[in-house]
Amino acid sequence: MTQELAGRIALVTGGSRGIGRAIAAELSAAGAMVAVAGRDLERARQAAAELPGTGHGAYGVDVTDAAAVDELVRKVEGELGGLDILVNNAGVTADNLLVRLGEAEWDLVVDTNLKGAFHMTRAVAKGMMRRRQGRIINITSVVGLTGNKGQANYAASKAGMIGLTKAVAKELASRNVLCNAVAPGFIETEMTAGLGDAARGALQAQIALGRLGTGADVAGVVRFLAGPAASYITGQVLVVDGGLVI
Repeated sequence: MTQELAGRIALVTGGSRGIGRAIAAELSAAGAMVAVAGRDLERARQAAAELPGTGHGAYGVDVTDAAAVDELVRKVEGELGGLDILVNNAGVTADNLLVRLGEAEWDLVVDTNLKGAFHMTRAVAKGMMRRRQGRIINITSVVGLTGNKGQANYAASKAGMIGLTKAVAKELASRNVLCNAVAPGFIETEMTAGLGDAARGALQAQIALGRLGTGADVAGVVRFLAGPAASYITGQVLVVDGGLVI
């Protein structure tokens, strides 16, 4: 593999576990210096320490806090020397049927997934526009395209990220800042690790390729979007779901 991202600086939110950790590893393998950001600073430090290469950083942040996000971006730009790639991966779920869904569950998911991506994108935009280069990659979900029972809050937040992606792509294109989204399907994570055989079989039966995806499946697409081969792609949603939604 080439190191096509050598000299680039990437910030991955939710980068201490799951898909975010796989993305951080993939970008660092491509030569980027990676700032791993998450709510749990110690976990972020552990994840950053395991990345290949040198110069990586770890940061604690609550993406729902606009002031904290602004400070995070200032720190990353100051300590790592700039910021070329933002991956908005931080996300939570709080599933419930619509008639039982409380405002607190709605606010938690929408504030983290959608408002958090807005905070991060706004914070990095001026620097990227000034430098006339940048890649913003939003990790949405196929649920944002299809909806899902018991996930009205999650589906709304992920659909909102798709709209945000397209609006930002149009606003920032003249400054050579590209914004795209990746929509994973069912991916092997800590949450799916506890599935029983019957539940796992039911999920796999919906997928054309007959298996759940891995963090590496998603991370490879993020690497592509962050690299030179994607220099003429913006405002798009790349679905990584093994043929779940065809």
